[in-house]
Amino acid sequence: MKKILLLLADGFEAVEASMFTDVFGWNKWEGDGSTELVTVGFRKKLKCTWNFTIIPEKVISEINLEEFDALAIPGGFEEAGFYNDAFDERFLEIIRYFHSRQKPIASICVASLTLGKSGILYNRKATTYSHPTSHRKEQLKTFGANVQNVPIVQDGHIITSSNPATGFDVAFLLLEKLTSEKNVKRIKELMGFEI
Repeated sequence: MKKILLLLADGFEAVEASMFTDVFGWNKWEGDGSTELVTVGFRKKLKCTWNFTIIPEKVISEINLEEFDALAIPGGFEEAGFYNDAFDERFLEIIRYFHSRQKPIASICVASLTLGKSGILYNRKATTYSHPTSHRKEQLKTFGANVQNVPIVQDGHIITSSNPATGFDVAFLLLEKLTSEKNVKRIKELMGFEI
């Protein structure tokens, strides 16, 4: 069984987290059954960007990082306090742990800024929220990332993306890294995606 750590910062965008929970949930019950996703945060209750509260399965102090095979991080809004947790040194250390072991790391939208802040995107290709009105790409460059103008970037074991609409594709890419292309096609077909 491969375990995925879904790392949630307060102020995360719920839809971005739910794409990971859905894809890996479908795989657990309808796919090859080889994955288990665990939601984790700093505290027992987290508030999403749009003000509803979720209860993660575990708090960070309750987990052993060695048990996990991959890391997934949804983005969030500065106005909702996302960067308070996402730029916290404890959050960044978890990212560095997975990176040092070359385990898959998948981020959606501005979660790539967290990867940048941790130092793992220095001299690597990456992207982040890319709307023309946003300053986030410039912010990502300040972390030494080689910013790409495409929706999704894979550089080795790291996946970054440019907006919430990429979320399902990011989740499927992470699933493919952990299982197989054949398995992903089956899950996509069962979920109604064109393959």
